Amino acid sequence: MRREAHVEEAQRRADAANQPATGGPTRRSGRDRWVRPFFKQYRKALAVALALGVATFCFASGLMFTSGYLIAAAAEMPGSILMIHMPTIFVRIFGIGKPILQYLERLTSHDWVLRMTSALRSKLYASIEGDAILFRRTHRTGDVLGLLAEDIGHLQNLYLRTVFPTVVAWLLTVVVVAVLGFFSLWFALAMLLALLVVVVLVPLASVLATRARVARRKAIKNELYCELTDNVLGVSDWIFAHRGAEYLNRYRSSQRVLRDVDVELDRFARRRDLISTALFGGIAVMTLLWAAGQFGGVHGGTANWIAAIVLGFFPLIDAFAPLSTAATEAGSYRASIDRLNELPDDPGNCGKAEDRPVRTANRKNARTEDAAAAACAPQVVLPSPGAPPTIRVESVRFSYPEAPRPVLDGISLEVRPGERVAILGRSGSGKSTLASLIRGDLKPDAGTVELGGVPAGSFGDDMARYLGVIQQQTYLFNRSLRENLRIGREDATDEDMNNVLERVGLRTLVERLPEGLDTLVDEAGVRFSGGERHRIALARVLLQDVSTIVLDEPTVGLDPATERALLKAVFATTEGKTLIMITHHLQGVADMDRVVFLEDGRIELEGSPAVLARESERYRRLLAFDRGFPSRSHA
Repeated sequence: MRREAHVEEAQRRADAANQPATGGPTRRSGRDRWVRPFFKQYRKALAVALALGVATFCFASGLMFTSGYLIAAAAEMPGSILMIHMPTIFVRIFGIGKPILQYLERLTSHDWVLRMTSALRSKLYASIEGDAILFRRTHRTGDVLGLLAEDIGHLQNLYLRTVFPTVVAWLLTVVVVAVLGFFSLWFALAMLLALLVVVVLVPLASVLATRARVARRKAIKNELYCELTDNVLGVSDWIFAHRGAEYLNRYRSSQRVLRDVDVELDRFARRRDLISTALFGGIAVMTLLWAAGQFGGVHGGTANWIAAIVLGFFPLIDAFAPLSTAATEAGSYRASIDRLNELPDDPGNCGKAEDRPVRTANRKNARTEDAAAAACAPQVVLPSPGAPPTIRVESVRFSYPEAPRPVLDGISLEVRPGERVAILGRSGSGKSTLASLIRGDLKPDAGTVELGGVPAGSFGDDMARYLGVIQQQTYLFNRSLRENLRIGREDATDEDMNNVLERVGLRTLVERLPEGLDTLVDEAGVRFSGGERHRIALARVLLQDVSTIVLDEPTVGLDPATERALLKAVFATTEGKTLIMITHHLQGVADMDRVVFLEDGRIELEGSPAVLARESERYRRLLAFDRGFPSRSHA
């Protein structure tokens, strides 16, 4: 009973996944940005691959044609070997040419597809990276995994398994009908009708019969990606709650639902292939009867054409047979294309006018499209990266898609060069959003954010020359410590790295490691403690040698002693730089020049720590609460 319940639940989740989302607007752009542009870009390679594909089947048919003629002629025991000399030569030509052409066709088509897939993956990464802040809010991790692992793979298969064989089959239909037209116009017409059944009617019927199942399979797979990533990320909680078996049962139930759909599709495919085989057999018999009527009844060379023509048809079956499968799979490819076209445009796409991002009314993608338009606009003159720029936030209003109220509502703030500013507030008060606006990752709905008089969104990738960030969750890649540090500066020498490690208090620790800078940090940097990971992040920012540093909750999860030591290292190593610290409590705030307290998207308190401690009762309550003293209210 429990197993049946799990299966029913999996069925419900699959049905829900198969339903269109109703939580907000879905972008269905009329412009296809993921298939047609790449066909246009790689059209020469595609034309060569198609020509080689048609030539391969023509040589295969020619090989069977000449072989059939040779066998029939040899069976008559001609008086001299010279009577079958020419057919023998053509058998050798077609026999050698067919595998060579097939190899060249595979080489060309796969090279074309792999180049295109590489460009597609780069485009996908640029699209996600350009909208990373909002993308994380509107997509689950499993959605990203599905985009990377399945949807791009579907586009690759679209070219190899659908577009290529379909176009080749259509071209071969034209060639076959044209050749037969020289012998008999009526038989050419009959062959055209028979091939249209195979090339058009059977694939169309296959699509209509399996469309719902294919869409369902795609929806289940998408949901499985989301479930799997969600449960893997939370696997510790499953284990600690001793409910691992329940998770496995849920996943197996979803897999059973997927397997049931695959079984239904396989059952239909076997029946369809049986019908297709019968059709091919009927066409072969029709060809035999026509050839017998056209060339039979006469003893000698003319009758030899009967076997040649019939055998010449059989290799063409390999070109026509995959069309039904290709048409069936096209449904899942359509879903992948729709998902990709819903992504925002690459902000760096500044190609031809028709390929550039187009403004839409969809709020979810509006900011990225603004960023794309800004990226394609004339370049602005950026300030010198040497001195810290003045940061001005003027009357900024910002809200996330479908949020009930603005996260920031009329914020105005100026950070002078070399100033240290702490931005305080509860979780959700807009602190991290303000940091994202300053970095240029987000564009305000109203107002301006400028660094050195230049809009923050105009810096693009150059922002890394001006501003460094230490995040809440410092991520270290599963590479060597040296490679992780060089994210800050690619050309950093070992001496540079040792100097910054000395400044952040990690050099002694690194020198004690058996492999020093070549030590692998393991996945997510688990080889190091939380405080050590934050110090490595600080070292990375110091290697960047930027004039402005943003600390976004840098001490979350650290014990008080480690927190104090980290902040001491930060203050000691950032002397003379602009420092903006986003935090929700007051550790280290006394060392800042100014404190800004956010609440409900507005600035509620602002001033130096000493002045606020002397004049603001609310700030004194915050200090008391942060130190652990009793207080009636801390807000």
